[in-house]
Amino acid sequence: MNSTVEKLRDAINRHDARGMAALLAPDYLSEQPVHPNRGFGGPDQVAKNWSQLFTAAPDMVAAVRSEAMDGSTSLSEWAFDGHFTDGSDFVVRGCMVLGMRDDGAIQWARMYVEEAEQGGAAIDEAVKEFTQSR
Repeated sequence: MNSTVEKLRDAINRHDARGMAALLAPDYLSEQPVHPNRGFGGPDQVAKNWSQLFTAAPDMVAAVRSEAMDGSTSLSEWAFDGHFTDGSDFVVRGCMVLGMRDDGAIQWARMYVEEAEQGGAAIDEAVKEFTQSR
């Protein structure tokens, strides 16, 4: 696993939002292509976002299920598990595409990470709903 991705996972598991932010370039850019209005720039917003997540899910842990490098780009698959403060499950899954600088700092990210649907429709119903709602 790429050492920066490993450090990111470890900072998440320590619930260290500032440690996460320290892994980012000062001009870091974050995109969420499935949610274009959620894009932002800068490590401070990362620290703010994750501080809120750590408060909301105090036992949350992260695992990197797989990771591959292509030049300076990392593609990693993540699983986040825990519980919200009300006891309900915190289950998040997805992939992160991270652009790395030569010094290992994360320059940019494209996040494809979502709360996992529990008990949703099976594939046939989901395709039907998606195609017939248009």
